[in-house]
Amino acid sequence: MNKSDRNSALAAAAILAFVGLGFFVMPPLMIQLSEISTWLAYGVAIVFVLAFFAIFWLRARQQRRNERSGPSR
Repeated sequence: MNKSDRNSALAAAAILAFVGLGFFVMPPLMIQLSEISTWLAYGVAIVFVLAFFAIFWLRARQQRRNERSGPSR
């Protein structure tokens, strides 16, 4: 396993751990927020799901940028 593969695997593991923790905390958070406003609870859930996809989109963008610039030494 080369350095690039190892970094990608570590990044994916960290992202999935963060998202897994977020989905674990989401139900109690949604219940608490729905006592304030149902729309607030919906908004937080939507932002969390969109952030999940945004993380991978930004990572892919960064990797494409690094591939174009070539290996750095």
